Amino acid sequence: MKRLFRRCGHTPKASTPEDQAALDTVRTTLTALRNPHPWTPGCARDIAVHVGPFIERAHPRPGDDHGPDMISIALVHPDTPHAAAYLHGRELGYTRGWLRCQTTAILGLWQPGYTLLTHAAANLALPDELGMDPAHYALYIDARRYDDDPDGFTLLRLGPYTRIRDAQQDYDRIAAALDGRETILVPGHRVSARFGPFDVSDHQLFADPYEADVVALLDAAVAGVSA
Repeated sequence: MKRLFRRCGHTPKASTPEDQAALDTVRTTLTALRNPHPWTPGCARDIAVHVGPFIERAHPRPGDDHGPDMISIALVHPDTPHAAAYLHGRELGYTRGWLRCQTTAILGLWQPGYTLLTHAAANLALPDELGMDPAHYALYIDARRYDDDPDGFTLLRLGPYTRIRDAQQDYDRIAAALDGRETILVPGHRVSARFGPFDVSDHQLFADPYEADVVALLDAAVAGVSA
């Protein structure tokens, strides 16, 4: 028997501007996932990193973003640099400081399309365990003929420091030990101390400041140059 179908008299409901905006956001997210922008070490642009099932925006730390296996980053709210994003980011735990990030966790350069996939978009706090260790601080004691001398050299590297205040205390001790002796410790050079990032790719070059007296380490480094 032949069936007869009646055409439905209902017309499709027109989409609202809100519906269209939501659809555009999803399309932007899918486009970003399908077309990641490749990251290259040292490019100095924000990147997208995997944090569990989420994707987060991160600032690479200048000078410590060249490692093939590990770089230093700071997770930031996806709407950075807006003031509201900073306040929201503080509430959700985006103020962790510098972290060590495996380059295998990097999806690519940051794109606004990833925003929907962040903890912030879901109004969720970042987990306590991010899978990233802190990227610590370091002190560098340099010997240079003059400021910014490209032919100078680093006499001693101290690190990693887990807290900036520990690094500051050792900086003050070294500065006191150098006072009046800056230009006589290494003939023809001026010795000075400076703060800097702990470069994880060169960890073997650093002396552990928690295992020995930093002034004694300085004296040993000077003696090594003079020998």
